[in-house]
Amino acid sequence: MKKSIFFLILGILCMGQRTYAQKFGYIDTEFITSKMPEFQKVQAALDVKTKAWLKEVSDKQAAVALMEKEFHLEELLLTDELRQQRIAAIKSKDQDAKAFQEKVFGEEGELFKAKQNAMKPILDEISKALERVVRQKRLDFVFDKANDGLALIYTNPIHDYSDYVLEELGLELDPNLKK
Repeated sequence: MKKSIFFLILGILCMGQRTYAQKFGYIDTEFITSKMPEFQKVQAALDVKTKAWLKEVSDKQAAVALMEKEFHLEELLLTDELRQQRIAAIKSKDQDAKAFQEKVFGEEGELFKAKQNAMKPILDEISKALERVVRQKRLDFVFDKANDGLALIYTNPIHDYSDYVLEELGLELDPNLKK
C-alpha cells in the first residue's frame, strides 16, 4: 500500500514537472536561406556589386602603383620641389584609394548597407515563419546555429525577468512602460 502511494505521488510529480518544462529549439538560417530562391537572386546581385567595387579598388591601387613606378624611374632627374610634389600626389592618390576601400568595404560601408537592405525582406519572411512555428510547437527559446556560436533569436516574453532585476537593484521602471 505504501509503495503504491509513493509511486502515485512520484508519478504525479514527474508529470507536473514535464508540463512546466521550457521547450527549446534551433534553426539554421544558412540552410534555410540557401533553399530560398529570393536569397540566391539577392546574393547574385550583391556578388555583381562586389566584383564591380573590387575592380574599382584594384584600378585605384594599380594607378597608385603606376605613379610610384614612374616616380622611381624619374626620381634622380627631378628637382627637390618636383620630387616633393610627386610624393604628395602619390600619397594623396593612395589615401583616396584607401578611403574608397574603407567607404565600400568597411564595417559600416556600402557593401554592409547593401547586404543589410537586401537581406531585410528575406529575414523578415524567415522571422514571420519562425513566429508561426514557435506558436504551433509552443517553444520558449529558439537558437540559430548558423552563426559562429549559437545565437538566441527568439524568446518567449514570459521568461523576461529584467523588471525583477531592476526592482531588486532599486531602480525604477520607465513610467511610460508601466501597465
